[in-house]
Amino acid sequence: MKQPILLAACLLLALLVACNLPGTTPASPAVGTAENRDTSSPPAPLPGNVIDPQDLAYLGAFRLPEGGERPYTFEYGGNALTFNPDGDPNGAADGFPGSLFITGHDRLPYGELPNGSQVAEIAIPAPINAGEIEALPRAAFLQDFHDVTAGHFTEMEEIVRIGLLYLNRPETGPVIHITWGQHFEPDPTAATQAWFSADLASPNFQGPWYLEGQSWYNVNDYMLEIPADWADSYLNGAYVGTGRFHQGGWSGMGPVLIAYRPWDENGHPFPPHTRLPSVTLLHYAASTETDAIERALTGYQHPDEWSGGAWLTTEGGQAALLFAGAKSNGERYWYGYINPAGPDRPCVDEAVTDFLTCRLADGSPCPSEDFRECARHNDYRGWWSTRWDTQFLFYDPADLARVALGEIEPWEPQPYAALDIDEYLYFNPSGVETDLIGTGPQRRYRLGDVAYDRQNGLLYVLELYADGAAPVVHVWRIR
Repeated sequence: MKQPILLAACLLLALLVACNLPGTTPASPAVGTAENRDTSSPPAPLPGNVIDPQDLAYLGAFRLPEGGERPYTFEYGGNALTFNPDGDPNGAADGFPGSLFITGHDRLPYGELPNGSQVAEIAIPAPINAGEIEALPRAAFLQDFHDVTAGHFTEMEEIVRIGLLYLNRPETGPVIHITWGQHFEPDPTAATQAWFSADLASPNFQGPWYLEGQSWYNVNDYMLEIPADWADSYLNGAYVGTGRFHQGGWSGMGPVLIAYRPWDENGHPFPPHTRLPSVTLLHYAASTETDAIERALTGYQHPDEWSGGAWLTTEGGQAALLFAGAKSNGERYWYGYINPAGPDRPCVDEAVTDFLTCRLADGSPCPSEDFRECARHNDYRGWWSTRWDTQFLFYDPADLARVALGEIEPWEPQPYAALDIDEYLYFNPSGVETDLIGTGPQRRYRLGDVAYDRQNGLLYVLELYADGAAPVVHVWRIR
């Protein structure tokens, strides 16, 4: 929001803050801030008690329910996913209790599909490991598609970004937190966070809210639950995690994690357009701050994609913060187009001159001959790489605790491990939208969101464009 310059506006703003009305910062002390945190009791973070990636056992996959015409379909959907441990109480006999809330076909701008990105709830069938999509079991609807955000986020409809988090806290009861954004920041900047009821027919939408002090590009893609004991120790009860990775490093050169809590001491949601306090747990330098690849994820490249996150814990006390996506590991990467001559050859957009449009793997500039726009390219401009690999990144929560305590900077934590999962994916067997998403090692947009069943150690991961234009759900168990 623009800074007021007139005295009358300043006086009005002061009155709003005092009264905690829409557009204000909550009058209570900020969640997780130094003046409100009990610094006498947080345990010293102990590094190393982490989940071994080899403890993730792949179980298989399943298909989503068949829908109807858009927007009542999962085709071109899978933007957001969350696990509901209270869902499908009669479906636990197969060892996969609970349910999943998933968004369907994305909302589209300019009036083409203004009621897209509807939310449905599905039961979870037992997954199987099969080479053919048709052999996979198909989930069933528990709640059909509902337009839970009708009338909200209408200023953000162009290449939308969404995250969901089912959270049943004693203070609020069961609600689904949502974050919403789009490819480019709208003018004026829009509020991004909200919640709605798990009864999709009566969503009782609350919000939207801003996160105070955060870049708009940091907060509006994925969501995750921060374990209560950890959040109570280090964040004074900020249990909701959100973040975003924007290609090109606009959100920071690596994944982001921001913690917040959108309810007051009585469990009531704050008024719409309140600016909520937040805590930054992970945030690398943005490309808008520096031209160099510095204060970044190790091995960072601008075409990286991190589309989902989950805070994993086990009964044995192991933990990890996981991010899922497609890691650019190309010998070259560039801003422009796919080169019809082959994936190893750049094709930059020569009209773009305000940033370095081609780099080698180590971040240094490409040779001068690579800064050329090739002939016969298609119109899908963006960040491209000679190679992506589908990966899980694993972070030690002890490093994030040190950030929360102010001992290290939010750009200092690095993953302690990465796990390549290409062998389990189907890689668009129907050949949908190959001009947009690429093929072979140059395939991008591989994963959607992820969700975690903490009680049973089950990780659910959406693979985009696997069942025609619809995702499938892959499942891992943490042993």
